[in-house]
Amino acid sequence: MSKVYLHRAGFPDRLLGRVKDDGTVYRSDPGLDDRIGSIDLETGKVYKRHIGPDEYLGHVDLQDGRVYWHVPLGKDKYLGRVEQDGRMYHHQRIAPDDYMGNVDEFLSYAHSAGAFLLLVLNFGLGPLRALGVSVPEGWLNARKALGMTGF
Repeated sequence: MSKVYLHRAGFPDRLLGRVKDDGTVYRSDPGLDDRIGSIDLETGKVYKRHIGPDEYLGHVDLQDGRVYWHVPLGKDKYLGRVEQDGRMYHHQRIAPDDYMGNVDEFLSYAHSAGAFLLLVLNFGLGPLRALGVSVPEGWLNARKALGMTGF
């Protein structure tokens, strides 16, 4: 099991959730953790939990850790990358990629990509901004590109 942390400059990193060895992703809440999605470890596809069939969110290239958001009827959008040391980066077009957080125990690119799509981009950024921490607009725009700001 790997714990997922959101980077907060000048503050301790915030625990967002965890990814189990079987590819199940949980959001950390007071009390019981909430299962929010899963990862197909063989294909790198990431799914958000729904009543009924789970929603396909995107995938990771299992060779180099590049993470893509699924765009229906279009080309998938490149969001960023995950690295073998567990670090996650959000892609910037003209600037260096932004460091967003990490997975404390790297299991595979698929595990890290599930954490990136399901936890970091959805649950990490809004609460930080509400606490008065400076969150770059590019990070918030990444959530808009995903079409969601929470589940």
